[in-house]
Amino acid sequence: MYQALYRKYRPKTFDDVAGQEHITTTLKNELKNGRVSHAYLFTGSRGTGKTTCAKILAKAVNCLDPKDGSPCGECEICREIDSGRSIDVFEIDAASNRKIEYVRDIIDEVQTAPHRCKYRVYIIDEVHMLTAEAFNALLKILEEPPKHVVFILATTEVHKILLTIQSRCQRFDFHRIPPRDIADRLLHVAECEGVTLTDSAAMLIASVSDGAMRDALSLMDRCLAISKNVDDTVVRSASGLAGREYLFDLAACVINKNTAMALEIIDRLYRDAKDMPKLCDELIAHFRALMLIKSVKNPRNIVVFTDDEFERSQTQADYLSLAEIVYYMDVLSRAYQRMGKGTGDRTELEMALVKLCSPELDVTNESVAARLTALERAVKKGISVQTRSELPVGENEPAEEKPEPAKEIFEQKPEEKPEIKPEPKPEPEPEVKAEKTAPKTQSGSVDIVKLSLEAAPFPQWVEVVEALKSTSRSIAAAFSGSSAYENGAYLLIDSKNSMAFELLKKGDMRKKVRDILLQITGKPYKLGPYKTETQKEAEQSDPLNSFKEKLRDSGVNYTEE
Repeated sequence: MYQALYRKYRPKTFDDVAGQEHITTTLKNELKNGRVSHAYLFTGSRGTGKTTCAKILAKAVNCLDPKDGSPCGECEICREIDSGRSIDVFEIDAASNRKIEYVRDIIDEVQTAPHRCKYRVYIIDEVHMLTAEAFNALLKILEEPPKHVVFILATTEVHKILLTIQSRCQRFDFHRIPPRDIADRLLHVAECEGVTLTDSAAMLIASVSDGAMRDALSLMDRCLAISKNVDDTVVRSASGLAGREYLFDLAACVINKNTAMALEIIDRLYRDAKDMPKLCDELIAHFRALMLIKSVKNPRNIVVFTDDEFERSQTQADYLSLAEIVYYMDVLSRAYQRMGKGTGDRTELEMALVKLCSPELDVTNESVAARLTALERAVKKGISVQTRSELPVGENEPAEEKPEPAKEIFEQKPEEKPEIKPEPKPEPEPEVKAEKTAPKTQSGSVDIVKLSLEAAPFPQWVEVVEALKSTSRSIAAAFSGSSAYENGAYLLIDSKNSMAFELLKKGDMRKKVRDILLQITGKPYKLGPYKTETQKEAEQSDPLNSFKEKLRDSGVNYTEE
């Protein structure tokens, strides 16, 4: 009969136990020095090796030929304990034997000497399930134990055990096993089984198992039922995980406030039978990774990502503040808690994403704090830069005595203009009109709406975006699906992805786009956003824009970073 991997590859010695060196080293030293305690308490989360170490300890105290504190595994006593035939080692499940009668039976048995072993060993698993009367009876035998008895208590909920019992045991806390240790163990098992397991798939299994070796081996069992060549795709299929690509896409929708695309992705995943609570939990974990990237000095050792995924995560983290990330996690956590309690799981996740993509729908303090974080940073830094939301300048803006010439719209800091070739003079043709002068407002700033209304489609924009891929993958991805319009020396870009305009505000990124335009068209362009009168009215009606207008009226210069 087939034997599960977690049973087949259960460690036989302390050296085989992964990720619990602080415990195995202490136990080995005690056994080498002959210091065997009468009671041990093993605590920790599931699948971390508590019962396994208890069985190894039971063999070690009775082994006829111990080696460096570990059982030999070859003597008659070790083989009897491994096969479950030993009459001196008892494994008791306290969940099903929790009444005082069972503890009284143990008290009667411990009075007799062991038959073949040196010690009678009682392994009581899930000991926190015992009744109060059973605990009191157990306490009595722990106070005055016979010399030939060893008790090993194992539990996942140590807070439910009486302090009087804890104080009479040597306590060992089992930690969650590090992902790298789990992955190395899985690769060893794969080699023994003669199957192929990629390192990235092993790390993904380790991440899903949440520090539990037993869960990792069980998941690997399910993967091998699908294919003998286990990669990331097989692991995601076996565990029901949504692909990392979906998580990055959903996070991008939240960052760019693209509600329609977010709901389309949820619908696609739902039709693919993805588990909505699991997807919500994964999305929380994704934003948690962004939070760690923003907060920790060396996050690479904490988050479980491939190199390419880690690079993409860093890019997304750059466009969010820590307050925004925590707010996103809070909204998703509340949705996760409500799932399965009335409203459909899919509906809860959709409502959460709509809130994240449309912050004005959420009036909680956290939402307001997330929306105003950028404004607070701008006020503290005292940066004076025009942004997309501030253009065009209103007519109420006081006119300057000497209006400055129109600057490039996305320019933040004065920088040296790149050397460009002079524009070739066109051949004189009667139908060619002179280049239009950029319309200005009273303050001298460029009126983007008028430029947009008079602009003509720029057919070479697709070629420009394609050329960007070889220069900067992040810029090309941001401009995917965008279009452009030409008006004299201005090239106005129309995109629903706000990340594209944030990239263009950076001098080096803007220069790359202008250089490619110069190579393709032979003409130097000034860059700006494409806006219509409708978009202008929508921005003016936004409460956040009204708040920024009040800041400007009070003399505070504001910009978005």
